[in-house]
Amino acid sequence: MSSTDTHATLRDAILYFADFEHCKEFMTELRWPDGVVKCPVCGALKVTWLAKQRVWKCYAKHERPRFSLKTGTIFEDSPIALEKWLPAVWMLLNCKNGISSYETARDLGVTQKTGWFMLQRIRLAMQDDLSGGMLAGEVEVDEAWIGGKARNMHKGKLKKLRGDKTGGGSLAKTGVHGMLERGGKIRAQVIEDATTPTLEKNVRRNIAKGSHVFTDEAKPYFGLRAEYVHEFVNHAETYVNGNIHTNGLENFWSLLKRGLKGTYISVEPFHLFRYVDEQAFRFNNRKMDDVDRFTIGMKQIIGRRLTYAQLTGKEQAVQHG
Repeated sequence: MSSTDTHATLRDAILYFADFEHCKEFMTELRWPDGVVKCPVCGALKVTWLAKQRVWKCYAKHERPRFSLKTGTIFEDSPIALEKWLPAVWMLLNCKNGISSYETARDLGVTQKTGWFMLQRIRLAMQDDLSGGMLAGEVEVDEAWIGGKARNMHKGKLKKLRGDKTGGGSLAKTGVHGMLERGGKIRAQVIEDATTPTLEKNVRRNIAKGSHVFTDEAKPYFGLRAEYVHEFVNHAETYVNGNIHTNGLENFWSLLKRGLKGTYISVEPFHLFRYVDEQAFRFNNRKMDDVDRFTIGMKQIIGRRLTYAQLTGKEQAVQHG
């Protein structure tokens, strides 16, 4: 795959991938870059392309002798053609504020439910692989709270959320913990609470010891000083004190909330981590052009699978990485 003008823009991508032969060429080079098609089940080389069915047949003896370009990817078992899947991936990876399921449905000629399922599968491919080492150097750490304001909620829903509790604040919100290596990547994940054990555990799991950590005045981070160079800024007084600030993370929170409020409108806490992964992918690859970002994202579709039962919580999804 070269960075050519065949899919440099959304219009180019739609026109190019409208031809199945182009989809086949693109996906074959992506799946088997050495040019040798192998059975994804057994690795056999003796396979035959059945043009009418658009599948390969493997001559080894096993339960799934036929496989397609979708087998072993986020597209597996989807009745939606690659001619629609590939432009959908291009759109989500490159639209800065995301793309809604309703817009996807209108643009691709599918139902809203199908559009939503497609986008959730693509977000799985945008999930960061954490095997690439830990953050280091100067790292900003902060939390954000996502959700509606308690004072705007229906009394019945607010009562259900509170139970026996009193008070609002972040009661109806879901926390997201972010860590940004200055000049590098961001890692963000949904958290159940912002207690000291939770925040300390995340920092130790993602940031190399001895790194310079910048936070706000939140007390849970003070216990890290034995392992990290910790400095904080008191937001009640100022947001920047020389090199001490979390403005890089504040920028990411702004982008995340803009997409959630402006494009997706309402996101259930159960699915929030997928939207966080989506925005983190675009943020981490923001310096790439659209073609390179699309290529990087497409390389991550392999070996990942999300069924509708897993998406809706009826089955346990297999985590990648």
